Amino acid sequence: MAGGTFDPTSLPIQPGLYANYVEAASAQITGGARGIVAIPLLTYGSKAQAQSFYTIENEKQAVDTFGTANVKSILLALQGGAKEVLVYTMPTTPDADAYINMRNAFEARPFNVFAFDGESSASERAATKTWVARNRTEGKHFVVVIGGTAAEDADPAAGIARTNLNSDQNIANLTTGVIIEGVSYSSGKFAPWLAGLIAGTAINRAITYAQVPADDVTLRLTKTQIDAALSAGSIVFKNDGVRVKVVQGLMTDKHKTRSIRARQAILTDISQTAEDSYIGKLNNDADGQATLIVAVKAYLELLANNGVLNAPSVVLDPENKSIGDKVFLVISYVEVDSMERIFLTINV
Repeated sequence: MAGGTFDPTSLPIQPGLYANYVEAASAQITGGARGIVAIPLLTYGSKAQAQSFYTIENEKQAVDTFGTANVKSILLALQGGAKEVLVYTMPTTPDADAYINMRNAFEARPFNVFAFDGESSASERAATKTWVARNRTEGKHFVVVIGGTAAEDADPAAGIARTNLNSDQNIANLTTGVIIEGVSYSSGKFAPWLAGLIAGTAINRAITYAQVPADDVTLRLTKTQIDAALSAGSIVFKNDGVRVKVVQGLMTDKHKTRSIRARQAILTDISQTAEDSYIGKLNNDADGQATLIVAVKAYLELLANNGVLNAPSVVLDPENKSIGDKVFLVISYVEVDSMERIFLTINV
């Protein structure tokens, strides 16, 4: 899909929709997810071939395709709420080039959230950070969920360090491990569940205080430790004495997960609709421009009716003339955040 950001002084050459998203200081970014989790699978049975894609929608299909011993990350993503998992089978002995090939292959496929199959290395997380940032500028939008080892989960400072190192508006870092039926899962191994939760949550809802299907966390953090993790942009779980919950949905750059998913949904949906129905099909005159504006505003108004945003506006950009084959639009709206902090003043 051609598209991405644009510089009015050096316009892109390819036909496509190019969007500059200007974040108003007073607006809270909102968002959600659309359902597809991408996972590069490290081990799989003889029924699957290396360097191939498989779309998995349920546990039986996963087990039949890859074998019971190889599908934990896939099942976690489905349990988290993903409608499907887009699986890419890695070579038997993956090296750096294999991971490059995997990322390139995923670029040609639609998905919403990416997670590794188990714990990832620092070098692969760094390469993934570069990858997601480049894709964002080229018009492909998705979230990456990462985590760490059991040893890192035991040290809250290590989780914060990983968050800071991977700071990006499209990366979420889980720093809490969990215990399920006596089995411990590091944050890296449990990250696919969080990816599924983000992918399966509607764009007018937050993942804050979502219940985690675990018996306990591997380390119960103090209030001070939780505050420090949230201030850094980490995602942490807590045991409230009854159940395990997500404390708050945050990206590593401190944006809300809800926020970023809405931004991604808007850019992806408008770009796809433009390619399908408008690019190359409308005259670039007053009537054609009006048709495009009405279509984009109708989409935003639909989101407004569903509590994603308020006061959408779509107008021609007065700073850049829409002539020839170029159309410049300015889109603005006020985004709706979830109610997450309630303060009571009680007079007795």
